[in-house]
Amino acid sequence: MKQQHLILGIGEVLWDHLPDGPRLGGAPANFAAMAGRLGDHAVILSRIGRDEWGGKAVERLEALPVDVSFLQVDPAHDTGRVTVAFDAGEPRYTIHQPAAWDFMEASEGWLQLAERADALCCGSLAQRSPASRQTIQTLVARSSTSCVRVLDVNLRPPFYSSEVIRESIELATVLKMNDEELPRLQSLLGLPAPDGAAPVSLQRAAERLLREFPALQMVAVTRGGRGSLLVTRDEWHEHPGISIKVADTIGAGDAFTAAMTHYLLRGAGLAVLNEAGNRWGAWVASQSGAMPPLPEAVRAGIAAAIED
Repeated sequence: MKQQHLILGIGEVLWDHLPDGPRLGGAPANFAAMAGRLGDHAVILSRIGRDEWGGKAVERLEALPVDVSFLQVDPAHDTGRVTVAFDAGEPRYTIHQPAAWDFMEASEGWLQLAERADALCCGSLAQRSPASRQTIQTLVARSSTSCVRVLDVNLRPPFYSSEVIRESIELATVLKMNDEELPRLQSLLGLPAPDGAAPVSLQRAAERLLREFPALQMVAVTRGGRGSLLVTRDEWHEHPGISIKVADTIGAGDAFTAAMTHYLLRGAGLAVLNEAGNRWGAWVASQSGAMPPLPEAVRAGIAAAIED
């Protein structure tokens, strides 16, 4: 039996209110759901309200292979929600505040999990409030030197700043973003923007980030339907993407991150990391919502394609 790694998704749990109805989401929750489906012990560290939507979130997550026993319940603030509209197939978000996940607390149970974690993933959105920012950065700092610390910058205006981005990258070993976020990230950090969107330009920008932040070991840049680029200090690999019919792209990037992390913990090379990320990201994009039903035959088929 393959080793089961402890993977934490830290940050927002929320409901995406789409034109066709509400769906559970939040990048860390989406990440954890996919990590659990891939066979890891995936734990969600977030905070929900003592309300109807919080109860529905737990009910939905308990149906997945995800550990929800460490979710905090806020007596004063509502479960997070986002209004989602689509423009040419791309989601546009109105993220309501305050929400329960703005008030996450670094409990002793959370700190112990962080110390034992093989990997964790957090983003910039959940750090929009001072309370949750302090909690997230404390948890990441408490993780072991061998822990894979993934930062998915997940830039959502106006909920980020150059200070938070820099502090977060300094704690990360893997930095993930999409090709639209990369120029904004470079600008926030006072670095030259990529010279165009060609892979070689993205590669040079990633290499500059690796030079700027010594703790970073890998930069991942997703490019939607055009695949992705992974860059380390020693090598780089480009994936052309998987051709699919897109239902919606919500959660596709989070599935990419979870699959990449899952195989990274197993010592896979960049080509396999890229294949895994693109396969699972494409599958989620071909479905509706971030946590669609996953038949066992589909899971096994995708795993076999990755390992071919």
